[in-house]
Amino acid sequence: MTGLKYLKAYLNKKNCTIAFLYGNIDKITVFERGGYMKNDSISEQIDYWSNLVCECNKLNPELYSKFDVKRGLRDISGKGVLAGLTKIGEVRSYIMDEEEMIPIPGRLLYRGIDIEDIVHGVEKDDRFGFEETCYLLLFGNLPNKEELIEFEKVMSSYRKVPHGFVRDMIMKAPSKDMMNALARSVLALYSYDESPDDTSINNVLRQSLELISNFSLLAVYAYQSYTYYNHETSLIIHKPDPKLGIAENILHMLRPDNQYTKLEAKLLDMALILHAEHGGGNNSTFTTHVVTSSGTDTYSVIAAAIGSLKGPKHGGANIKVVKMFEDAKEKITDWNDEEMIRRYLKSLLDKTGFDNSGLIYGVGHAVYSISDPRAVLFKKFVAQLAASKGLEKEFALLDKIERLAPEVIAHERKMYKGVSINVDFYSGFVYQMLRIPEELYTPLFAISRIAGWSAHRIEELVNAGKIIRPAYKNIAHKRDYVAMEDRK
Repeated sequence: MTGLKYLKAYLNKKNCTIAFLYGNIDKITVFERGGYMKNDSISEQIDYWSNLVCECNKLNPELYSKFDVKRGLRDISGKGVLAGLTKIGEVRSYIMDEEEMIPIPGRLLYRGIDIEDIVHGVEKDDRFGFEETCYLLLFGNLPNKEELIEFEKVMSSYRKVPHGFVRDMIMKAPSKDMMNALARSVLALYSYDESPDDTSINNVLRQSLELISNFSLLAVYAYQSYTYYNHETSLIIHKPDPKLGIAENILHMLRPDNQYTKLEAKLLDMALILHAEHGGGNNSTFTTHVVTSSGTDTYSVIAAAIGSLKGPKHGGANIKVVKMFEDAKEKITDWNDEEMIRRYLKSLLDKTGFDNSGLIYGVGHAVYSISDPRAVLFKKFVAQLAASKGLEKEFALLDKIERLAPEVIAHERKMYKGVSINVDFYSGFVYQMLRIPEELYTPLFAISRIAGWSAHRIEELVNAGKIIRPAYKNIAHKRDYVAMEDRK
């Protein structure tokens, strides 16, 4: 290193600098000051490398059939590859009759109880139900009145972030993406936990309850910091009200005047109930199982699940539905003309309309074919809120799109199973009516789904399964190593 220091000093005198390649001191690149690659040159190099990356990684799609690989861990009929067992959530979309799959209206069960019954029970009693749903998913049974009161007290006591956390971890580095901010905050909470790596059930349950309680705070505070720094809005940080549940507190913290109607809060509570769990095979919950199986800490597991949900193929679809609906309202000049609506939907499939993706957002699901029970349940409450907001015409247009889209898809595409709208079709419209900003649409999904993630993490730990490691078949041709001087 003495000679290296001498060379460095010499080059400094000569107005040059050096760049080391991966610490290899035998290869030193010398540049004149200011002679580093310009951004344009770097971009050209990245473009060139990107082509190489695509070329060397492209696989022949016919090989998936040849080796019977179930892409996405699903077969062509939509039936999933069995990768595990769970008692938490179940998604039903078909029955078997003499080895034939018969599609049925979709059903979703939480711990064996139909989500329809849960929703109707909450509605009948005219109360909020998300906390009760969390209890059911975590502990396996519906709570009685005393158990629910005790659970809500514990959740309320946990509903606070560490001292200085908002200032030091959220406000000092605001993110333009709230899911990124949420994941970063979750990882940061590791440093505030006295036993972050303890994976005993007691400790993981405590961590889970804290995260379920605080996800809404982390998301709302991240959004408020983002708008303050990026849009120069006033910064108003409301503490949660200990007397309120999660749904009410979201509106309480988000709105400057803390005001909301009971119908607004109940519809948001309903959205949280419907998004809380969806079986062990959805991408973010499967991620939870996979990462938990490695033995890592709760914060790393939940951050990974957030990263999965952030993806537009998983949690970001409701934003796309909203943007598509805004485009439809502009392009369809007569909202009562069904033929005009059909032409608009066909343009989406033909990749000539909206974002040219070839998709009708909010229509279709990996599992459900005849109906998504969440969308069916949600629609009734959406109609009530739309009427209270004077948006009956917008709701009527959505209703027509819901009815016509499956017909247009069936006419234009080769279908292996039926299609229907999914829960995203209406959730974005609901969030719009609740004046929730788009940046928080996917975080709201996470605020709900953290309950299911936590239940599945605990289930994986209780059963002490093996680390999850599926097989991949290598199809590369074997080659000999080529010495540097012989490479082209």
